[in-house]
Order: sequence, then C-alpha cells, then structure tokens
Amino acid sequence: MAGRTVRNRRIPSRAVSAAAVAACATLVLAACGSTKDDVASGGGGGDGSGKVGVILPLLTSPFWQSYNDYVPKMAKSEGVDALKTVNSNSDPSQQITDINNQLNQGVKGLVVAPLDSAAIVAGLDQADRKGVPVVAVDVAPDKGKVAMVVRADNVAYGEKACEYLGKQIGSGKVVQIMGDLASVNGRDRSEAFRSCVKKNYPKLKVLEIPAKWESDTAASKLDTLLNANPDIKGIYMQAGGVYLAPTLQTLKSKGMLKKAGQAGHIAIVSNDGIPQEFDAIRKGEIDATVSQPADAYAKYGMYYIKAAMQGKTFKTGPTDHGSKIVELPGGILEDQLPAPLVTKDNVDDPELWGNTVK
Repeated sequence: MAGRTVRNRRIPSRAVSAAAVAACATLVLAACGSTKDDVASGGGGGDGSGKVGVILPLLTSPFWQSYNDYVPKMAKSEGVDALKTVNSNSDPSQQITDINNQLNQGVKGLVVAPLDSAAIVAGLDQADRKGVPVVAVDVAPDKGKVAMVVRADNVAYGEKACEYLGKQIGSGKVVQIMGDLASVNGRDRSEAFRSCVKKNYPKLKVLEIPAKWESDTAASKLDTLLNANPDIKGIYMQAGGVYLAPTLQTLKSKGMLKKAGQAGHIAIVSNDGIPQEFDAIRKGEIDATVSQPADAYAKYGMYYIKAAMQGKTFKTGPTDHGSKIVELPGGILEDQLPAPLVTKDNVDDPELWGNTVK
C-alpha cells in the first residue's frame, strides 16, 4: 500500500502554557524540560553529523504511512542525514535484525518505533555497545538506554475514550478492541480504559478483544462477539489505522452501522487521527478519535537524535512545544506530546495533521 504524500506540512506553534511557565519560573533553568535554546550539554560533544537509521514497525497502517512520509521532510528541516526508512513488517525479531543491519552500516544514530517493549531491549543493547544513541518513537521500551522516547500520553488515550463513551452511553456493553499487550501502548490504553470505566462509569460493562494491532484478528473476533452480544452500545478502537476499516465493515455486514443521531447508533471512539477517521466522523460513522501527532513524532524524533549525537542530554519539565518531559521507570525520559480529542466539533481544524495529508 503506497504511503501518503504531504500537502501542507505544518507543526502548529504552541506557546508554553501559563502553568508550565510558572513551573519553570520556580525552578532553576536546568530543571525544566529541554528546549532548542536551553538543552543541557552532556558527554560526547559531537557535531551531530553522520547517517541516521530510521526503523518503522509496519507500513500497513495509514498512520505509519503518514509518519513514513513525514520522516524525510522533518529530517531535512532538522538537519539530519537520514537513510531510507526500514520496515520491520510487524515482526519484533526482524526489528532487532534491522537494528543490527543499520549498525553494521555505520549509522551514528537510530530512530526506532518499537514493536515490542521487551524485545526491543536486545536492539538497544546492541546500539549501546557501539556507542550509537537511540530515540524511540511511539512506544517506550521496558528498559534499556534511549536518549528520549517521543510519544503521547497513552494513558490519556484510554481515559479520553472512556470519558467520551461514558458520557454518551451511561450504561450498557462497550467493546475495547485492544492493541498488542506486548507493547506498552497496548497495555497503557487497555488498563486506563478499564480502570476509568470501573471508577467513573460502573454501569458500563467492558468486553475486550485482544487484536495485536491486526486488522483480520479484530474483524473476526468482533464478528464473533457481536453474534453473542448484539446489544453493544459502544466501541473503543485502540488504533484506527488498523481497526477502522474492519470494524465498520463488520458492523455494516450485520446491519449495525447506524449514523450518529439515528436509532441504534453504536458510539465509536478511536485512536490515531488519520484522514480516514476524520471522514468517518464527518459521515457520522464514528464519533471521535484521539489524534496521535504523526508529524510531531517525526519532527521531534529527528530533533532529539541530532541532539543526542551532539552529546546533549535532557531533564524533566515543560518544553517549548506544548509538551512535558517525564521520567519513566528505569530513568527513561519521555517527551509526552499533545494528542487532542477530535469530534464533529473540531474535525475540520486545519492544524490537525490528519487534515494536511492527501
């Protein structure tokens, strides 16, 4: 499937919130999140030159197709000499091989979107032994050495989906189509949704489909579940890029795809922010999605790998691009980028990356 091309690439300029400014004002500068102007220097002291390898998890999702298209453009804008991207094709073992191949080519930095939070550690260790810094995009490793994780707050994804469905439905059965639980993203979204429902909307009954980011698995398991539970009132899809089409097709085949406002409409919330989701919102087929910033993933993946190759390090706190650097278990730092909820009220916002690609 061909990747998508970029029409009007824009990263919105977001001022740091008043709260973030106040937080920085109460701390010494070095304690605030690193920005392009105040990154604290660490060891290494390189000039940031050299080839950078970029490894993708898969290319069967429109989200990753869009990210793939953004990579060369953002690499150019950040002054990074990025090699042609490598697709690990949904295989964690292949991803480790891909990392090793890139290291053997003499890359000076790696930007990797891990498939498996535990399995990726072997690749991180290979890079560390060769002194090659790594930036992880979208998925955080369970452990290992990375210069930065560029990711949105996946706990917030599950919570936003829970709150939306809880307010729309109130009571009844909802389906959670989960991602791969070997990925911290799948675990974070699943547990956040589950916990939020239990705490705030006890009249909702959550039915779960472990789908491993696989469209065929999602379709077959949803079909079976709907046969046994035709009274479903809501669906949370953890990845619209792989689950949107099979979910809509399955509902349509059963005569259960009703537009928003019609009797029998099943409220659907997704994650990704791809153009296809936006179109589905406009048509009333789904109700909302959380927009993962594919553009910012590429932009800040390139920014952080260049900084790491220069020997720079980072600290927790607010950044200059509307996000916050937090510390994960094991001392891993993560830049949590904004990921807004998109509904019919803001689906046409021109600043959403999903509205800037063909």
